[in-house]
Amino acid sequence: MLDKAAGYLPADRVKVVERALRFAEDAHDGQKRLSGEPYVEHPLQTALVLADLHLDSNALAAALLHDVMEDCDVPYDTLEKQFGAEVADLVDGVTKLKKTALLPDALESNGIRRSSEDELARAASLRKMLLAMAEDVRVVLIKLSDRLHNMRTLDALPEDRRVAIARETLDIYAPLAHRLGIWEMKWTLEDLAFRYLDPTAYWEISKLLNAKRAAREHYVERVIGLLRAELEKAGIDAQVTGRPKHIYSI
Repeated sequence: MLDKAAGYLPADRVKVVERALRFAEDAHDGQKRLSGEPYVEHPLQTALVLADLHLDSNALAAALLHDVMEDCDVPYDTLEKQFGAEVADLVDGVTKLKKTALLPDALESNGIRRSSEDELARAASLRKMLLAMAEDVRVVLIKLSDRLHNMRTLDALPEDRRVAIARETLDIYAPLAHRLGIWEMKWTLEDLAFRYLDPTAYWEISKLLNAKRAAREHYVERVIGLLRAELEKAGIDAQVTGRPKHIYSI
């Protein structure tokens, strides 16, 4: 984590990230996820996703700390004193988004049933709410990264929760990633959700796509080159682009 941050951040800002990492380790000490791994692995993986996107040090610090308010009872004032108001505001924003995202489950538990049209409307409304509440887009990015790691470790949950979280991911979080132009995250979220929502179709397509993604990308590039050459021969000035399709897209 720190090596990745040091690859694009100045040394003084890497120290902020390191302090946040140590704080998170202490705050989550003794806590474990359902998978059995230390809880701090989750905020660490969340921050690593953002480091790949080259987010600033305050965003990385907030990602590392994003569960300490709710799960460790660390107050806002403590975070503000330790890391400044900007980091504290980001953590507070992610915590509020998490509570908002739980509202549909709460309504469902009170006996409110939804049609498929209601579900689509709810998803669209919640996407808008998430964006509207997030005065800082980094809050949404942290939440997306949080969901990405949760999807990667979904096997530890019971089946009904896996399916519910996968549906929410497909309805809300993948479209959010699309809206923000984070294509690889969108594709990954869609594929992970599809795996739990329709495992038979997922594994059938996965087996058919036995070539690794790198090989498929190479194939696309080769075909692009052939098409460009033929178009040039024909005197046609054109642009040729392409990409391999991911499992859910297929």
